[in-house]
Amino acid sequence: MKTFYLSLFLLISIKVFNQNKLRTLDELINKSEPGWVLVKQWIDSAKNKVEILSCDTSKAKETLFKTQVTTRSPMGAIIYSTGGLLIDDGWIRIIGSGHKKLNRTVSDWNKGKSFKEFGEQPKFLLIADDAIGGYFAINGGEFGSDMGKIYYLSPDNLEWESLDLTYSDFLEFCFNGNVDDFYSNLRWTNWREEVSKLDGDKVYNFFPPLWSKEGNDVNKSSRKAISVEEQYQFSLDTRKQLGIK
Repeated sequence: MKTFYLSLFLLISIKVFNQNKLRTLDELINKSEPGWVLVKQWIDSAKNKVEILSCDTSKAKETLFKTQVTTRSPMGAIIYSTGGLLIDDGWIRIIGSGHKKLNRTVSDWNKGKSFKEFGEQPKFLLIADDAIGGYFAINGGEFGSDMGKIYYLSPDNLEWESLDLTYSDFLEFCFNGNVDDFYSNLRWTNWREEVSKLDGDKVYNFFPPLWSKEGNDVNKSSRKAISVEEQYQFSLDTRKQLGIK
């Protein structure tokens, strides 16, 4: 039940993003019920490997203000208390307020993608991605009526797929879910050693592409690390070329 209310609180926070008058840091930093206490408990009991990246306090405050979510919510807590989270040796990267291993913030990463200017309501919010060029986003109306649910832009079909998860549910999946099963056909032999050394601002680009008939065996595709920005734009451009809506 508590998870439900935290998820609802996050959804309300996203809607507040659209208000002309941005809330102050004092309004966003919740000292009586900080969400990080709960998130840290989840991490401490996680079955999967979770690395907490340290954050710069000033950068964390700036990101929190630009994102306009409170620290009572799990996302606000991660932004304010971490530079991000690395799951399964960096296979999944949950974006926070930036770190040398993951040099992106939630607010700046989304600017120009899900909104043009800070203070606008985003149609979606990119909150995580993975080493193979998959992107996780909270639906703000772009993908359907299930507001607040997580969608995944899968590199093997280039479609935004509903995971039917809230942000809190997504964290539970990352911490305790069967990540191997989710990526069952997308992990190559000895992937962990390679991915653990990958910069959090880079992803693997595959040839033949994973979405192609020729690229259905990831072990037979060649791969190279490119910027996460370049791969994101490449995926969007390819979707248009293939007529995927």
